[in-house]
Amino acid sequence: MAAQINLFRCLSDNFGVLLHDPQSGATAAIDAPEAAPVEAALAGSGWRLTDILVTHHHGDHTGGIVELKRRHACRVVAPRQEAARIALVDETVGEGDRVRVGALAGQVIDTPGHTAGHVSYFFAAEKLAFVGDTLFSIGCGRVIEGNAEMMWRSLLKLRDLPDDTRFYCGHEYTAANIRFAKTIEPHNKALATRAEEVARFLAAGRPTIPATIGAEKAANPFLRADVAEVVQSLGLAGSPAWKVFAEMRERKNRF
Repeated sequence: MAAQINLFRCLSDNFGVLLHDPQSGATAAIDAPEAAPVEAALAGSGWRLTDILVTHHHGDHTGGIVELKRRHACRVVAPRQEAARIALVDETVGEGDRVRVGALAGQVIDTPGHTAGHVSYFFAAEKLAFVGDTLFSIGCGRVIEGNAEMMWRSLLKLRDLPDDTRFYCGHEYTAANIRFAKTIEPHNKALATRAEEVARFLAAGRPTIPATIGAEKAANPFLRADVAEVVQSLGLAGSPAWKVFAEMRERKNRF
């Protein structure tokens, strides 16, 4: 049976996600921004929380762990490099490790840059990726604890996932990201199409994720720092891609 997803809002602009395995009944929260919306989503779905898969240590991704674990006795899986900064961790993971949610098998991908030990979770058979604050639709996370070269390498790992992979990120930033992306590639037709789609979704009260890796490769400038049009737009011909990415990320910081 196919994996089931429940996507909902937390805090001011965070996404909460439940990943459910109908075969075993296991359910994982991807991060835990706050407990109450997770509990509401569980109650609405009739699912039982068995796991929390943490992408990184920031409080807006971990604030609900203590309350949820106290109530559900769920397993907390967290990045090995950041476990000391996350409450009640049961299992630590890093690049290449496997993680299971019932019968669903995921692979851990190290995606540092936003934080030093950030990880993403890729469930190949389900064509699902949970990328935290590394990749956003038409954007990427701020480089806080790492550096631009590190973040670019992390984005390349996600870009290399199959095009039909649906990814879930940590925040609803898509509309703002599109406004910036148009300053980099104003004539990108895929970006224009995505902008129209996002406007429809938001007008209807719908989330703008999941998106697919293939669509992002065509429209997200942060995945296109090695594409000629983006390099030329930034006036950085001859520069390595990570430096093009660094310039773009700095412009987004000021935007």
